[in-house]
Amino acid sequence: MQYDIIIIGSGPGGYVGAIRAAQLGKKVAIVERESLGGICLNWGCIPTKALLKSAEVFQYLQHAEDYGITVAGGAPDFNAVIKRSRGVAEGMSKGIEFLMRKNKIDVIRGEGKLLRGKKVAVTHEGKTTNYQAEHIILATGARARALKGLEIDGKHIIGYRKALSMDHLPKSMVIMGAGAIGVEFAYFYNAMGAEVTVVEYLKQGLLPREDKDVSRELARSFKKQGISVKADTAVLKVTPKGKLLEVTIKNNKSDKEETITCEVVLSAVGIQPNTEGINLELLGIQTERGLVQVDEYYRTNVPGIYAIGDIVPGPALAHVASAEGIICVEHIAGLDPEPLDYGNIPSNTYCRPEVASVGLTEAAAKEQGYEVKVGKFPFSASGKASAAGAKEGFVKVIYDAKYGELLGAHLIGANVTEMIAELVLARKLETTGHEVLKAVHPHPTMSEAVMEATAAAYGEVIHL
Repeated sequence: MQYDIIIIGSGPGGYVGAIRAAQLGKKVAIVERESLGGICLNWGCIPTKALLKSAEVFQYLQHAEDYGITVAGGAPDFNAVIKRSRGVAEGMSKGIEFLMRKNKIDVIRGEGKLLRGKKVAVTHEGKTTNYQAEHIILATGARARALKGLEIDGKHIIGYRKALSMDHLPKSMVIMGAGAIGVEFAYFYNAMGAEVTVVEYLKQGLLPREDKDVSRELARSFKKQGISVKADTAVLKVTPKGKLLEVTIKNNKSDKEETITCEVVLSAVGIQPNTEGINLELLGIQTERGLVQVDEYYRTNVPGIYAIGDIVPGPALAHVASAEGIICVEHIAGLDPEPLDYGNIPSNTYCRPEVASVGLTEAAAKEQGYEVKVGKFPFSASGKASAAGAKEGFVKVIYDAKYGELLGAHLIGANVTEMIAELVLARKLETTGHEVLKAVHPHPTMSEAVMEATAAAYGEVIHL
C-alpha cells in the first residue's frame, strides 16, 4: 500500500495532522493500536473533565442553600459518575472515526514500526503488513512515568487510567505529584468524599511550574476543601498492611519522616514518551533524553521521517500536539507555515478553582532582566464573581515596563481556562498594556478582571 503520508498514532497530534493533510489533497493513513483519539480523548483530557464536571455538580448541590435553593438529599453514585465519563470518551472516539471516514483517511489497526526505505510495518492479531509512504510522521504519545521502587502495579499504586475507571470510591488516597494530573484528581476524589493527601517533591508545592502566587492561592483553597498538601516532600516507600497501605514520606528540609495510611496511592509524577519499539535505532533517528530531536517543521535527522507531540521537546499538551501536526503537514504540502511560538502556549488545570496561564511568571521575567509592571485583580472585587458565588482567585498580569509588552498572565478562579485565550491572542498580536486597558470589556463578566488587573499594573485601577 502506497501513501503520501502515514501517521503512527491517532492522538490530538496524529488525527489533526491527518485531517489537515487530507484537506491539502494528500493520501493519508493513520496507524492506531488502541482507540482513535489517543490518550487525550480516551484516558486523559476528555474523561477527566467529565469526572470534574460531576464533582462540580455535586458540590453545587451541597451548597445549593448558598443560592437560596433547598435540595433534599443528593449523594454521588460513584459507579454512575465513572460510567458517564467513559461514555463521553467513547462518544468522542466515535466522532474521530467519523472524521476519518469523512476525510477519506485509511485507519490501519495495529502496532506500527518503522522500516528502512520509508516503510511502516503494522502488526495486528499476529499478522504483519508493510505499508509505504513518502512521508512518515511519528505521533506515538506518552504514558505515565513511574518512580523507581514505586512502580505502578494497578492495585496498590495506580496510574491515571485506573484512576479514571475504579470500581469503587476509595475512602483514602495519597497522590504522588502535584502537577496538573495530580491536582485534578485530588479535587475530584476529595469532592466525591475520599480523604486525599497530595505529596509533591518540589518546594513550591501545588502546580510547581505555575507562578508562585497561583500555587499559594490554590494551596489555600485546597486546605479549605480539606485536601492535605505535603510540599517539599519525598515518598520513600509504600508498604501493604492488610487491606490498607502505609506510605512513608520524608520532608526534604527537616528530614523528618512520617507515615500516612491510605487505601490507594495514585502516581502522578509525570509522563514518559512512547519511543521504544518503533525502530528509531534501526533508522538512526536522533534522540536526547528519550525525546526525538526535530527542527521547526518537525523533521528528524532522517529524510522523510517526522515527529510531533509528546515524543518531541516542548510542552506535552494536546493543543501543542495539534498545532505541531498542522505545521508539519502544511510544510510537507509545500506551504510556508509559521513555526510554533513555544513561549505563547497556554496551560490549563481544571481543578476548582481552575488555573490558567501563558508566558513568563513574575520570577522568570525578573530573572530575564525585565523591569516589570505587575497588576493583580482579585475576583472578590468582581461583581460577576460575587453574583456567581465564585469569589476565589485572581487575575495577575506582567508587563514590560519599557515597551508595555504583555510578558505573562496567571489566572486562578472559576472559568479562567476559558478566559486565557484573550491573553494568548493579545501576546500573539503583540498588544500593549495600554491597548488591553482601553479595550472595553463587557460588564458584568469575569473577563473584566483582565482589564482591571492591567489597570492595576498601570496605577489606574477603579474597583480596588
